[in-house]
Amino acid sequence: MKLTGKTAIVTGGGRDIGLACARKLAAEGANVAINYFASGDSADAAVQEIRSAGGTAFALQGDLRTQEGVDALVDRTVKEFGGIDILVNNAGGIIARKTIAEMSLDHWRAVMELNLTSTFLMVKACLPHLKTGAIVNIASQAGRDGGGGGSVAYASSKGAVMTMTRGLAKELGPNIRVNALCPGMIDTDFHNLHTRDEVRRTVEAATPLKRQGTPEDCANLVLFLACDDSAFITGANVDINGGMLFS
Repeated sequence: MKLTGKTAIVTGGGRDIGLACARKLAAEGANVAINYFASGDSADAAVQEIRSAGGTAFALQGDLRTQEGVDALVDRTVKEFGGIDILVNNAGGIIARKTIAEMSLDHWRAVMELNLTSTFLMVKACLPHLKTGAIVNIASQAGRDGGGGGSVAYASSKGAVMTMTRGLAKELGPNIRVNALCPGMIDTDFHNLHTRDEVRRTVEAATPLKRQGTPEDCANLVLFLACDDSAFITGANVDINGGMLFS
């Protein structure tokens, strides 16, 4: 197994891409700390599944927009597992689609705190315990192309995550590698809630691979970026969109 003896934190690990990442990293031998905000049932089920397969994991509720939530997660991870080797910054979301004309400052700040500030806080809190290893951020295709209608705040926050990824790669190398995923249309609750079905069908038809991605597709890439198979890759924002956008 590729991650035996390693410890990983997966934020937003209670559903969708984060949940698939937690399962994948655990299957490769990592101890996994799963953060969730509201998806407690699925996070707890994942912990039981991992333990039943002989792995080690725990799930902890927390708001990673706050220093208290971040510190509780990092402290428990270090206490239970002795350190941190991998950080997957997956927590985030669009909250709601709003044009600039209808957007309040409170909405703008909420999106930035959820996607960008939480990533900053997690990286800063983990660094004293992450002497070597990998950080994998979940950005978005929206960070490249501006996103769909009403997603300027979300796209801006994810573009900032992409820039943060490049800066951190320079700052934290050579011992810590930092990369990010830029997912396109992935079959998750994100799109179930915020993207009309007819839009999803149109994107599928226009995509060279003629389908939406899956959380497992993303988890496979996260594993690659988290393990030594990608030992000479850092500062990369890797597209995973079925060929919908080339960069």
